[in-house]
Amino acid sequence: MIVYKFGGASINNIERIQQVIEIVKKIPENEMAILVISAMGKTTNALEKVVASFYNKNTTEALALFNVIKNQHLNIAKYLLVQQYNTCYTKLSDIFTEVEWLLHDNPVKTFDYYYDQIVCSGELLSSTIIHFYCQENGVASKWIDIRDVLLTDNNFRDAGIEWNVTEHKAKQAFLKDEKQVYITQGFIGATSDNESTTLGREGSDFTAAILGNILQANSVTIWKDVEGVMSADPKYFPEAVYIPELSYHEVIEMAYYGAQVIHPKTIQPLQNKNIPLLVKCFLNPALPGTIIQRNNQVQLPPIQILKENQVLITLQSLDFSFVGGVTMNGIYAILQELKLIPNLIQFGAIAVQICMDDKPEKITQLALAAAANFNVQVEKNLQLFTVRHYNAAIVEKVNRENTVVLRQQTPVTIQILKQSEQH
Repeated sequence: MIVYKFGGASINNIERIQQVIEIVKKIPENEMAILVISAMGKTTNALEKVVASFYNKNTTEALALFNVIKNQHLNIAKYLLVQQYNTCYTKLSDIFTEVEWLLHDNPVKTFDYYYDQIVCSGELLSSTIIHFYCQENGVASKWIDIRDVLLTDNNFRDAGIEWNVTEHKAKQAFLKDEKQVYITQGFIGATSDNESTTLGREGSDFTAAILGNILQANSVTIWKDVEGVMSADPKYFPEAVYIPELSYHEVIEMAYYGAQVIHPKTIQPLQNKNIPLLVKCFLNPALPGTIIQRNNQVQLPPIQILKENQVLITLQSLDFSFVGGVTMNGIYAILQELKLIPNLIQFGAIAVQICMDDKPEKITQLALAAAANFNVQVEKNLQLFTVRHYNAAIVEKVNRENTVVLRQQTPVTIQILKQSEQH
């Protein structure tokens, strides 16, 4: 059994969807396959704007923005489908209606709750179109709503997996026909109360890994628009090079520091079962791609990672008492309660500086909770630049930076937090 994950870039237009189907057609007939589908192109970004308008109680604008998304998906379906169009249209209409009913309500719950209820529609729409396009092309496929399988807690926008129940449901849903092509969604799940949840941005990788782990896949393949894993994002770093092989350990470090190639939680389920992860190019499937497995590499190029939208919170004790012990326990308790994960922490005698992703609502809650014991300062619009396996040229480049806010260095990794630049 194999798991293929197709990201938004691989299905962002008609030509690329046609390329995806050609890849699917080459799956051996005696091979069970699960296709994990992301939202098309920039659909998630567009749906985020719908959520913002809805939460600001601008129903007219939210509906108008969602109508644009509806028409985009219907136009793609019309172009791709002939015999299967009417059935597909009915299924898409059900998903549209589910969102539109919600958009006519008044928001009474948290932003993150509504985010998940609305944004999850992107994966439902794209996977529906891919399913019926498979049918149109003679590929027998079965569509599965992953929300009926993947049970999570109610930490909306970064939900945790309820593994035992999910394992039971996944085996019931996916192990009925060993020659079947199953099509499902990445990134989303549901609570025991049937409320939609999401697993964090780029969470479709994690979905693929979860299914691979539970169903004992021979391999999991992530199809992207690059030849494999690169040492950096070529958009920002033209010197980036292709890496043919990586270890689980190296990739999980890269993901932790913010590399977008793999979702941070993806590696553990695969490493635990020793399932290889392949990163391949859907534009040229003949390329070997990158294989991620247990082998350790002796030498790697500098791996450069840039994380945007960072915030630095400086907490200084009000009475000049040392930061440590009981005081730090209180800070960690606040972070845990808000489910905030620091990207970098630096201690001083009477202050601690914490860098994390800028989640405005939770950052405000953190600042208010800490204000009882600390003088709180918040600096936004920062970038976190990380280099693993740095060399002398990288160190010289970093030392020339004149907008550095914070710096940390180990023998393997160097990190600087700096003011944002315009790319």
